[in-house]
Amino acid sequence: MTVHDALVLAGGRGSRLGGADKPAIVLGHSTLLDRAVAAVASAQTVAVVGPVRTSVPGGTVQVCEDPPYGGPAAAIGAGLQAIRGHRVPSPLTVVLAADLPAVVPAVRALLRLVAATDPAVDGWVGTDPGGRRQYLLAAYRTETLWSACRSLTLERGSLEGAAVRALLQPLRLVEVALTAALTADIDTTADLAAARDCERTSDGISART
Repeated sequence: MTVHDALVLAGGRGSRLGGADKPAIVLGHSTLLDRAVAAVASAQTVAVVGPVRTSVPGGTVQVCEDPPYGGPAAAIGAGLQAIRGHRVPSPLTVVLAADLPAVVPAVRALLRLVAATDPAVDGWVGTDPGGRRQYLLAAYRTETLWSACRSLTLERGSLEGAAVRALLQPLRLVEVALTAALTADIDTTADLAAARDCERTSDGISART
């Protein structure tokens, strides 16, 4: 497996879920944040970006984007910077949202298809069955992603409120087709109900492949 770091984006207001703290939502016997961190257990360094949490494993880097709730592009920039302040970054960085019930098998499927030795590729991004890119279920070349953060910061003055698509627009990305179960996230009460129903009627969505 390619040596990698990981960013778990665990901020956000949960506005479509009535302000719920989505990473703290429990499915089965684990929170969504627990699942995201478990998915990148093989990473050299894991940075959780968002409010400081006591539930993360020891050794996890914790940082909050400035200002808080500055959006995922700002969170990516803050996470990369935090890792650089902690140790020499790995060649690859996995970027995950902390609202993916099936994140463990999803990351496993993604990393199986990463060919980090291909110099023509800057990243590998999961896509759902409709072909929509899941930029927060992806792996990127660390230095290319860091350069994109710096360039967009120079252009805009900061990454606050920047669209992830704009941040990643310069990158050469390979799409990795994933199933609907692997790309499902929790944005609404209907999404949450569906995820909990799946937990009740199977061995757990986190075990699906």
